[in-house]
Amino acid sequence: MVAFLPIAQVIVSMLLIIAILLQQRGTALGSAFGGDGGNFYSTRRGIQEKIFQATIGLGIFFLALAILNLAF
Repeated sequence: MVAFLPIAQVIVSMLLIIAILLQQRGTALGSAFGGDGGNFYSTRRGIQEKIFQATIGLGIFFLALAILNLAF
């Protein structure tokens, strides 16, 4: 299991990078801090919504793998 965790973490990190790069461009950094982002979450539809949800899921999974990697 010890050798599995770093390999899984590398694979998940690559998938997370791909998911982030596939997201729609044009959302400014200011929308992340509350400016001009009133309808930020309601405009995602179709494949963009799936990519967004996958990014959140992969991020949580990556965090869990990192914690497990520290524990073992």
